[in-house]
Amino acid sequence: MTLLVTVAHGTRTAAGNEVAREVTALAAARLGLPGVAAYVELAEPLLADVAGSAAGRGEPGVVVPLLLSTGMHVRSDLPAMVRGSSLRLGRQLGPHPLLASAMVARLLSAGAEPGSPVVLVAAGSTDPLAVRDLERSAELVGRAWGTPVRWATLTGLGPRPADVVRRGDAVAPYLLATGYFDRRLRETCLDAGATLVADVIGPHPLVVDLVVSRASALLRGHF
Repeated sequence: MTLLVTVAHGTRTAAGNEVAREVTALAAARLGLPGVAAYVELAEPLLADVAGSAAGRGEPGVVVPLLLSTGMHVRSDLPAMVRGSSLRLGRQLGPHPLLASAMVARLLSAGAEPGSPVVLVAAGSTDPLAVRDLERSAELVGRAWGTPVRWATLTGLGPRPADVVRRGDAVAPYLLATGYFDRRLRETCLDAGATLVADVIGPHPLVVDLVVSRASALLRGHF
């Protein structure tokens, strides 16, 4: 039977790694497939090990990256990890309207007033294509929220929260799971004057919908 594999970055924060496992279990159940959550680093199993095991058994599978933007992991590391295996690699989750809607739900749950100013904050990347993705993600969140959304990054290319976040802003973390960047984002944005910082996207039902959609496309032979 075909295996559903997801791959998240991985974190030393156990609760952050559980997000990938929960999303994978829910998506696999809907697809009627066995599922396994894998990681790029910092948690087990590593995607390279899952790919090697699948290759050894001749087990076919599809891989859905639980990554939100283009970057070196997407363009280089993940293809190298599955090369020579029986796993078919798909594209990263973002940008996507379903992610934007999930982020809006997190903002509302945190107490943000509809139409109030929002800043999307991401971990960041040195890949210029990631900047394009963040611009698109901010645009999608803005459409779902009803007002333009600014964006910032904690590292890599792009403006920093201290230069973008204004007093009274609500912050939407463009992060799937809690961990180092979530903690740093909250501290940095609150110091910059943000009124509130919403929760990370987490195992939101819309994320599960998106993983199912990505996996279904791979199963149909669409990359």
